[in-house]
Amino acid sequence: MKNSTTKLRLPLAKDGIPFIMLGIGVTLMLWVLGFAALAYPFALVTVFVLFFFRDPERTPPPGNRNVLSPADGKILEVKKIDAGDSPLGEPAVKVSIFMSIFNVHVNRIPANGVVEKIEYHQGKFFSANLDKASLENERNTVALRTNDSKKIVVTQIAGLIARRIVCWVSEGDSVTAGGRFGLIRFGSRLELLLPLESSVTVEKGDRARAGVTVIARL
Repeated sequence: MKNSTTKLRLPLAKDGIPFIMLGIGVTLMLWVLGFAALAYPFALVTVFVLFFFRDPERTPPPGNRNVLSPADGKILEVKKIDAGDSPLGEPAVKVSIFMSIFNVHVNRIPANGVVEKIEYHQGKFFSANLDKASLENERNTVALRTNDSKKIVVTQIAGLIARRIVCWVSEGDSVTAGGRFGLIRFGSRLELLLPLESSVTVEKGDRARAGVTVIARL
């Protein structure tokens, strides 16, 4: 028998609820007013928005050294970068993940630790699967210090359609691997910067699931 005090959680990102309610409201209003031809398209758009903002529960795999994927999507590249190109201030490994409009867009913390710094950068809105998106698009950078003093940087990058980056954590927050920390609306890209000595376990073309797929081991 289930505990009656167990809280049930709606599997939707909270930022999507206003859009979903608006879609439902407009659809019902058009239907009541007799504009069925318009109500059907709005209903389809509402279903898509509901699908886009889905937020299923995830169970992280065991392992203190794991670095988990911060996003659902396709691995675009895994490469080493020089100190001059790295927010870590030293050579690092960069893992880029592309999220299409069909992926879950809630972003998750890659490792246990503390949020040391958050920086938002205004920019352009090139397609997120292009290399230049990393440097020129609107982005939000979250620097983490892990419990064993390793530094990891996660960057949320807006895409061609994505025009809103949401970050739910603040500097100084203690965070847990697999925990939710933000989202990007309607197609985007995430990048992980890892210490050079990290053992990366994915390669270009692989599919990743936020909070579940092990990207690397520290």
